[in-house]
Amino acid sequence: MAAPSVNEPFPVFLVGGRYTLYDVNTVSHARRVHNITGVLIGGLPQAPQQNVFLGIPLELMPEEARLLVEKGVAYVVDDAAAHKQAFVDHNLSKEEKEKFLRSLKKQGSDATRMQSKSADDRKIAALKKIAAKNAVVAAKLQQERESAAASGNNIAGDDDSESLFSGPAPSVAPSESSVASSSASTMKITPTTSHPPLTSSSPSQPLPLPEVPASYPLFKHLHSKGYFMAPGIRFGCRYTAYPGDPLRFHSHFLCDGMNWDQEFDLLTLVGGGRLGTGVKKGFLIGGTEDKEKAEGEDDVRAFCIEWAGM
Repeated sequence: MAAPSVNEPFPVFLVGGRYTLYDVNTVSHARRVHNITGVLIGGLPQAPQQNVFLGIPLELMPEEARLLVEKGVAYVVDDAAAHKQAFVDHNLSKEEKEKFLRSLKKQGSDATRMQSKSADDRKIAALKKIAAKNAVVAAKLQQERESAAASGNNIAGDDDSESLFSGPAPSVAPSESSVASSSASTMKITPTTSHPPLTSSSPSQPLPLPEVPASYPLFKHLHSKGYFMAPGIRFGCRYTAYPGDPLRFHSHFLCDGMNWDQEFDLLTLVGGGRLGTGVKKGFLIGGTEDKEKAEGEDDVRAFCIEWAGM
């Protein structure tokens, strides 16, 4: 099945100081094409009282949002201001509202129809399996009766009217018309995005680039090398670097970015190196080297620390 197409640049929504993606196709596109994973923070409608498995929206680190904007594949939208401008300042007409409601109703009808068809298909498959099993049992019983009749003997269960333990009667595989469709009410659709009726065009005046910490050059450097970057709070570092999709690979490095002349405690290196070695990863630090660079030269240097003798 072909992946849904996503037009670039796509919007990254700024909500309460957080950068989020609400469209599932955009989320998968960012992960598949741009190595951007983010963190799912939304609850699941079918299991709202748990936080082990989460859904959209996807929250991006400021570094991820800035990287997408700098690459020209995304733009930042002030979500509250965009909704206020579209729905309050330029009030939707009655026709636009009715069109939007009709589209939601159609989506609900299509989803209900697909769910009913899937349930009917499962029911038909189960009944056909039962019918096939009963046919095998009936054929075996018939064969035993014929063998007993040929030898002049009678077997137990030959008289179905007197036996309490006779085999089930053969049944005919049901047809699709014999399975009544479920009369479920039409599903109600809660849209995850406001497009439509909100327009999805980039703003005429783009917002400032997301503010990022001093470790952003290291983040950008490792991302350009093909690494998937994820938050490293579980290991007490800034990032964890994966050689491929985190669903398939373990992380290779625990990363901390610094300024080139930044002072740090030696215990930071000792603790990071011991922790990294203890969890079978390397402790990596890096930053932008303070020197003149040639055109096209990467000015970020990284150092990996491993603790020996453990």
